[in-house]
Amino acid sequence: MPNSVKNNENYPVIKISDEYIKRSEGLIPAHTQTLAKGPTQWINGVAPKYLKKGRGARVWDVDGNEFIDLNAAIGPLVLGYCIPEIDEAIKNQLQDGITFSLMHPLEVEVAELIREVVPNVESVRYSKTGADAVSAAVRLARAYTGKKKILCCGYHGWHDWYISVTDRNKGIPHEIGDLTFTFNYNDFDALLDSIDDDVAAIILEPFVFQKPDDGYLAKIREICTLKGIILVFDEMWTGFRVSLGGAQEYFGVNADLALFSKAIANGMPVSVICGRKDIMNLLDKEVFFFTTFGGEALSLAATKATINFIRNNGVVTEIARKGKLLKDGYNNIVKELGMDYTSCSGFDCRTIITFDAKGGNPLELKSFVQQEMIKRGVLWGGFHNVSYSLTDEDIAYILSCYKEVLGMLKAAVETGSVSSKLLGKPVESVFRKTSNFNMKPKN
Repeated sequence: MPNSVKNNENYPVIKISDEYIKRSEGLIPAHTQTLAKGPTQWINGVAPKYLKKGRGARVWDVDGNEFIDLNAAIGPLVLGYCIPEIDEAIKNQLQDGITFSLMHPLEVEVAELIREVVPNVESVRYSKTGADAVSAAVRLARAYTGKKKILCCGYHGWHDWYISVTDRNKGIPHEIGDLTFTFNYNDFDALLDSIDDDVAAIILEPFVFQKPDDGYLAKIREICTLKGIILVFDEMWTGFRVSLGGAQEYFGVNADLALFSKAIANGMPVSVICGRKDIMNLLDKEVFFFTTFGGEALSLAATKATINFIRNNGVVTEIARKGKLLKDGYNNIVKELGMDYTSCSGFDCRTIITFDAKGGNPLELKSFVQQEMIKRGVLWGGFHNVSYSLTDEDIAYILSCYKEVLGMLKAAVETGSVSSKLLGKPVESVFRKTSNFNMKPKN
């Protein structure tokens, strides 16, 4: 029988998963459409590679193995899988159609709803992916200011303006990369040194896992206003998760443009760029940003239902409560075990587990925990992307697994046997450098 959510005797059989991966060889580059879902992020030979269905906070792979899902589809499933209210909204719209020859009323209704719940929103435009929205913001900022350079902090998608400065930049003219620079989070002085008269926009994730220093975001807002720079909040992760109104509401700092995707539609593909009308009005004629599927009605129906569900069911408070149980529980376990080389950090709604090199190779340590959590029926990628559907019973079970698995990890670290206990190739990093790269020289 396939493994279930329990302390299974054996690691899951993933025969059908492996058959699919073989069929994808040479057919689908990197095997995957989303890098975080692909085989390099999961220990080979143990982790499932293809999921078939999900309900609530649980998923089943193509071999029938069941798991508690701590990844939430890499963020979008803030509520969980197959939520009746969201599915019903999609089904009802499906009966009337998906994409039409003229505009659909949902385009107006959802825009009004976003304006209602997100601070500082006067105008709204839709697309399909987060990268689309961020690139539209870059173009708008350049058009509005007449300036060229972009300063950014965090991950902002696959488009040329951003990926040009990473180590995955083949195929992009170097001239494009010459216009983008990164800055490190919470280092306001370095950011200040990077600003010159040709900076069009400062784009950042309001937070990833690290908390902003007191006044950090407010100081960025102040300098942007002073220098005529467009401040853009990339809220793909913070939006509708840290607060219904996103980071602008949570921190009380307004951006000029805010960008949303992931949790906004609980899994349906849609992204949003919104903010000041005087900037967004350039999309009328001067700046071209139109897409065939921007007004696709199933995703807009899901967006409307998701925002209303979040607002009416106290979702933000609940996922923070559950996330705190996981974060504090993990940290209490490692403290009791005396493991000073691993910890869980971040805002309660979304946390990350990290491993320090003094415990050994961090990717091997992560792979060992992943391997053993998967055996116990927990789909674990090193994050707690908490969904509303995750139950307190699920959390208690996950923490019991952590207690056992971390004890095993400690013993393996102390005997230097972590590598030998891995049953497959360890996970890989996505980028070789994630900070302190392509920094702008001081003026």
